[in-house]
Amino acid sequence: MAHDRSPPSAVPRPKLRCAVYTRKSSEEGLEQSFNSLHAQRDACEAFIASQVHEGWRLIPEAYDDGGLSGGSMERPALQRLLQDVRDGLVDIVVVYKVDRLTRSLADFAKLTELFDAHGASFVSVTQAFNTSTSMGRLTLNVLLSFAQFEREVAGERIRDKIALSKRRGMWMGGLPPLGYDGVEGKLIINSVEADTVRLIFRRYCKVGSIAQLKHSLDADGIVSKHRRFQTGKVMGGASLSRGALYQILRNRIYLGQIEHRGAIYQGEHQAIVPEHLWNEVQRRLEEQSQRPRGSSSRATSAPLAGMIYDADGKRMTPTYSKKAGRHYRYYTSAPLVRGSSGGKGVRLPAPDLEQLINGSIANRLIDQQWLAALIGEIEITNFPRIITAADQLAKSVRCPDGDCPSLDMPPFLRRVDVRTDTIVISLDRAALVAALGVPVCDDISLPDSQMICITVPAKALRCGKQVRLIVGEATSKTRSPDAQLIQLICDGHRWFAELSQGGAKTIAAIAKRDNQQVSHVSRTLSLAFLAPDIADMILAGTQPITLTPERLKAARPLPLDWDLQRLKLLV
Repeated sequence: MAHDRSPPSAVPRPKLRCAVYTRKSSEEGLEQSFNSLHAQRDACEAFIASQVHEGWRLIPEAYDDGGLSGGSMERPALQRLLQDVRDGLVDIVVVYKVDRLTRSLADFAKLTELFDAHGASFVSVTQAFNTSTSMGRLTLNVLLSFAQFEREVAGERIRDKIALSKRRGMWMGGLPPLGYDGVEGKLIINSVEADTVRLIFRRYCKVGSIAQLKHSLDADGIVSKHRRFQTGKVMGGASLSRGALYQILRNRIYLGQIEHRGAIYQGEHQAIVPEHLWNEVQRRLEEQSQRPRGSSSRATSAPLAGMIYDADGKRMTPTYSKKAGRHYRYYTSAPLVRGSSGGKGVRLPAPDLEQLINGSIANRLIDQQWLAALIGEIEITNFPRIITAADQLAKSVRCPDGDCPSLDMPPFLRRVDVRTDTIVISLDRAALVAALGVPVCDDISLPDSQMICITVPAKALRCGKQVRLIVGEATSKTRSPDAQLIQLICDGHRWFAELSQGGAKTIAAIAKRDNQQVSHVSRTLSLAFLAPDIADMILAGTQPITLTPERLKAARPLPLDWDLQRLKLLV
């Protein structure tokens, strides 16, 4: 009987997909046709080719990070590689040296956990170890410890060198500011730009406001520094923003000094701005600062800072203005603060907004149905006690009528969104429940949603020269009668009666006697024929909030037709 003596067929090895990762810390030399990244990849590809008999196969995808540090995992190519590992597209990650992948022990621990979770392994071409064994992991951890130590020592050495150089007044590179050019590592005055810098300082002393300074410079065509890089890219030549102007006015480089971590050193470069001009500018900046240095709390002047956003999701910034010695506070959208051309956004009076928010929260706290829905299924032993606590909390957060300069927002307020027709107030449910002193059982948790949203119909309307925040519709509601409106109507009736009854001969005679402009008296006479219903509204204080003294003055002389008057004043 013949026997088959042919050798058994070999069991095919599984194919292992290998990805090559390369990294270089600096950008120097990356423009060369054959750089460090290419050298690393060639070595890794050769190593993979030597393991073909083990079933290794190269993935053509390139994972190259040039000019990125190994101290962080925020690298585009590395993130793509890790995503492919998660998707099961990579079996082995091959690098030239372990520090090419990471220089951080903590990051390496995360990478190892990720590789193990998805059945992938890690290989270094020049350092023989296997991460699948305990000895291989120990060896790798020792190598990474030295890599991290080397990175930290290098960082300390660089920081020490920068500090020592700045103490000697040396400029440590970077983009030279307006007024200077960087030549062989030194700041050299650019005469044309230096004249612009001195103009900015002198003009600020003249106008006394960053906003007015920006408008003045924009009108004169003053732009930022033109920069041309070695790659041919051109930047600059744009309008100077308010922030850029503030940085210029605060930059001690223009005084011939170098600043480092709060210390001031005499620089090697020449000054552009004389000391007396610098001191005058700094004095004016201090006077115009929104909050004096050393004041106790930012919350007292802008309690909503950092929590308020406009309809575009952009954070609104606390701003202010001064007129006749009075301080007016606002919350303003970022484009309007920057003064950018065509900037969109809103500017709302801070006291109105703060009063609206606190009042809305207080109204909810005294609403027992809303309070019950807030508590949900939390077990409470004495509901009347919770109602009493809510009433006390409502009184503490409610803002009295008028401006509230020292008002603090409730600690459970998290965010305010100012939309077109509504304001959304977001509260932290857990913090609010804690403020109410509600006892919570161990086996009962808060409802899934940790945020409570209160939506208030409100919008900003311009009333004369002011912007007012209107809650609900801009319809009539009872309030204190406007003394200026009433005075205008009284003047119109009084002056008309004097002319018609012979008490005064001419409009000019009335204007001279009452120290008024002739045009003002002439135009105000038409108010004697104001529609009775409009006059009654003004006397009772129920006129629309948009009917202000400024609007009534602008509408003079009024038409005699009462319907036209209503259309002109009430719509």
